[in-house]
Amino acid sequence: MLFLKTAVSAAAITMFMATGALVATTETASARMVCNSEGDCWHTERQYRYPGTGYVNHNDDWYFHQKWDDRRHYRDTHEGRGYYKSGVWVTF
Repeated sequence: MLFLKTAVSAAAITMFMATGALVATTETASARMVCNSEGDCWHTERQYRYPGTGYVNHNDDWYFHQKWDDRRHYRDTHEGRGYYKSGVWVTF
């Protein structure tokens, strides 16, 4: 009986340590929405420094609370680093 208790305790401790290691190495999601002064908005996974002025970073859930119209446009996500200018994707 003592052997069974020791084995179960060791397994539980090992499980908690493995879970802790997994949680410690997991990155948090850093998805962002970026909008420029021309009304172009796009999704990005990192916060970059864009050339010029007029870029605003928002939390990812900001997208769902917006009214998309002629003044503000949601643009498709692009691979790699870049930004929208007048509706055209410009790569860094």
